[in-house]
Amino acid sequence: MTVAVIDFGAKYTHNPVAVVDFGSQYTQLIARRVRELNVYSKLFPSSVKADELKNTKAIILSGSRSGVYETDAPKLDPDILNLGIPILGICYGLQEIVRLEGGRIIRGTGEYGLANIYDEMADKWLLYDITGSQVWMSHGDEIQTLPKTFDVLARSSNNVIAAIKHKEKPIYGVQFHPEVAHSLIGKDIFRNFLFYIAKLQKDWTPEYIIIDTFNAIREQVGNGEVITAISGGVDSAVVGTLLHKAIGDQSKCVFIDTGLLRKNEANEIMESMQELGLNITKYDFTQRFWKALENITDPEVKRKAIGREFIRCFEDVTKDAKFLAQGTLYPDVIESGKDIAATIKSHHNVGGLPDDMEFTLIEPLRNLFKDEVRLLGKELKMPDHILNRQPFPGPGLAVRILGEVTHERLRILREADSIFLKTLGDIEGIWQAFAVLIPNKTVGVMGDDRTYENIIALRAVSSEDGMTADWFRIPPDLLEECSSNIIRGVPGVNRVVYDITSKPPGTIEWE
Repeated sequence: MTVAVIDFGAKYTHNPVAVVDFGSQYTQLIARRVRELNVYSKLFPSSVKADELKNTKAIILSGSRSGVYETDAPKLDPDILNLGIPILGICYGLQEIVRLEGGRIIRGTGEYGLANIYDEMADKWLLYDITGSQVWMSHGDEIQTLPKTFDVLARSSNNVIAAIKHKEKPIYGVQFHPEVAHSLIGKDIFRNFLFYIAKLQKDWTPEYIIIDTFNAIREQVGNGEVITAISGGVDSAVVGTLLHKAIGDQSKCVFIDTGLLRKNEANEIMESMQELGLNITKYDFTQRFWKALENITDPEVKRKAIGREFIRCFEDVTKDAKFLAQGTLYPDVIESGKDIAATIKSHHNVGGLPDDMEFTLIEPLRNLFKDEVRLLGKELKMPDHILNRQPFPGPGLAVRILGEVTHERLRILREADSIFLKTLGDIEGIWQAFAVLIPNKTVGVMGDDRTYENIIALRAVSSEDGMTADWFRIPPDLLEECSSNIIRGVPGVNRVVYDITSKPPGTIEWE
């Protein structure tokens, strides 16, 4: 299998920021924060050598799940610290700088959650006029001894060194996580580092991303035919539009009806894609997917079975295409396991792909977050009702049924989900809302009769990017109405519960 990854910004920006990934689940948030300030960023593995970064204009070192002295911990090439390029180390990145420069890191009491930082010495660059504010901490190790070449800029309210600066080189470090939304000064940290220390220019915009993507697609595909996988969501819709505008009729959009969609969704998807002017054909493989899921209860096996069947279906409906375009986003990649990051779940379009597939993958959105994709869609003049559609997992309702997927369970979940969304209506601030079927039966009373039926869990979250999320506070009277409507309207359900778990520790989807 060949995965062709579009290298965004390689040709159209002159000031890339290198984000060195030490295995944090939130490394891409750093790149995203940089891009939000209209500066291009690119991820590099921790194994990157100094020579590969010599043409970058700034370097940011990410956090990690490891401790710097662990045997298998990722290590930074020490020559990178001698490039003369501005460097910002975050959490583990700061500790790795300290280790390489001769300082000492120890296992401390740890700081997890909100903290405040305070000036240790005046700083007119990184922390200029922004200390004494809230930041997000998540570390067990801390600096015991600082190298003589560094100064302490700030400490936390727990007297832990929170920010440092090299006395002569443009090397900085922070113990907290400015990339996380809970750090109220996070944007200021990145702004000061990028524009005051590294002196970069703002030239990364959706217009440049689109131009770069068009050229990369044309160069990669040549005169070849591309099958563009359409799911109906904003990601595949943007990919379909990008391919259509880049190579015209060489892109043939295919919509696979898996039988795992929400109520009336297949028809709605076809109408939306035709509105975009895409060359799209629908194929019904309902029976094939249902059969592939028989007797499967493990969610990882489900996702991989669905990913395999998707590829087999695309292979069956085309003979000439060598390329398959799909709407993979970076959260899909990072949760499926990337480099030394932990696998959270194998997304069907990443970890679920068969090794013997014959397509070369085109994934123009692979390095982007959902909000960046929507910005591209706006630049492409796509309608709001498509761009603002709630995320829906590629495996569909299969990963919202705990355990085996059966026809009866699909019927129950499809109806309950439809009633929930209809009753909920359009509430501002909800990123995603859906129902989950818990096929464990509980005792109830309906009329004067005993019932023994299934449980429906309702889930609604707010989020910016899908990497973190908070459960949404639906008004109690509206929740009561949703519960009553589902129990009255869906045979086989006698109990409704509401999920109040944030991400982390949970994921947005249940499987």
